Amino acid sequence: MERYILPDIPNLHKIDAYEQHGGYSALKKALGMNPAEVTDEVKKSNLRGRGGACFPTGLKWTFMPKDNAKPKYLCVNGDESEPGTFKDRQIFEFNPHQLIEGTLIGCYAMGITSAYIYIRGEYGKWIKMLQKAVDDAYAKGYIGQNILGSNFSTNIYLHKGAGAYICGEESSLMESLEGNRGYPRVKPPFPAQRGVWNCPTTINNVETMTNVPLIINNGWEWYSKIGVAKHPGPILVGISGHVNKPGVYEVATGELLTDLIYNYAGGVPGNKKIKAVIPGGSSTMILRGEQIEGVRMDADSLKAAGSSVGTAGMIVMDEDTDLIRVISRISKFYYHESCGQCTPCREGTGWLWKILKRFEAGEGRIQDIDLLVDIANNIEGNTICALGDAAAWPVQSMVKRFRDEFEKRAKKDAVAAA
Repeated sequence: MERYILPDIPNLHKIDAYEQHGGYSALKKALGMNPAEVTDEVKKSNLRGRGGACFPTGLKWTFMPKDNAKPKYLCVNGDESEPGTFKDRQIFEFNPHQLIEGTLIGCYAMGITSAYIYIRGEYGKWIKMLQKAVDDAYAKGYIGQNILGSNFSTNIYLHKGAGAYICGEESSLMESLEGNRGYPRVKPPFPAQRGVWNCPTTINNVETMTNVPLIINNGWEWYSKIGVAKHPGPILVGISGHVNKPGVYEVATGELLTDLIYNYAGGVPGNKKIKAVIPGGSSTMILRGEQIEGVRMDADSLKAAGSSVGTAGMIVMDEDTDLIRVISRISKFYYHESCGQCTPCREGTGWLWKILKRFEAGEGRIQDIDLLVDIANNIEGNTICALGDAAAWPVQSMVKRFRDEFEKRAKKDAVAAA
């Protein structure tokens, strides 16, 4: 398929090259439309968020109140910290102006005069690249006062995160932006009601906003025909693990997982069998190698298979992979990154990791397998934000689909006693 988010155009990160290839034409077109028409165009396109939840973007934009006298804000979430996910930094490096243009269009549609791009603090190189793009857009009059001679004015600011995974959660991101500790907020109220500085706020992912100019330039009907009807458009898939050509690949939604692994990522080194695949980043449920046949990279297909599209960060594991070590490392991550606000997550993630360490050392007991599931079940759905779910789901799915791996690693005397 043709590439729309990461096209193979030299120097596209430079504003002159971006303009030469039609850059900022979508913004010009949007400024000639009514803001409500812009929102409606995005809504009818059925663009769904690329940050993990797959929530309809246009519908989210309609939640922004029109009769509120308070300032309105847009937060673009670039705090890309999910293990296995590395797509947004490709946009920062190779096509930052399309992100900026989509952000400006979103601001115009929702009547927003200030936007913040919250970017992972460890992305030093990409922060500099994106800041240069923002500065160049200011110099050309695309950002600032009376943009392109219109009555529309807005500013875009970059905000560097400080290394906390939890700040990828939208309300925690807002707390961090305000200068507070990144504690997720209880909802309701939702961001559109009370967001940054208690003002109406919309939060969208970097890749989501980069899709917006495509919709405005080409129309919602054109966009909705790319990929799968219920989850349309191009999608960036980050493929890592045991593949010959790891990297970020732009495809239409609905691509077969097997095609992504073998046709794009070059297959598995040594032609080994696939033991397991995590399809959408470390928080999504793991699939057995034989389960991925016929499964596609879209929200509904992966849900039917017992996982989710997440951030499309696919991790491939071959037949020799130590899955106990994998799940132990994932659990350690969520234990380390828990903000500690909710007891089930604060305590439960640590318990999961301790038990998994026992299995790694060959000291696990048969009864510990069900104990892992019991702890994970008590974390899931009982926390303010979804980090608890993100910690529970990999453990639940690993036990469900690879229980034999745990049984093999249980203490032999414990097996006999059981």
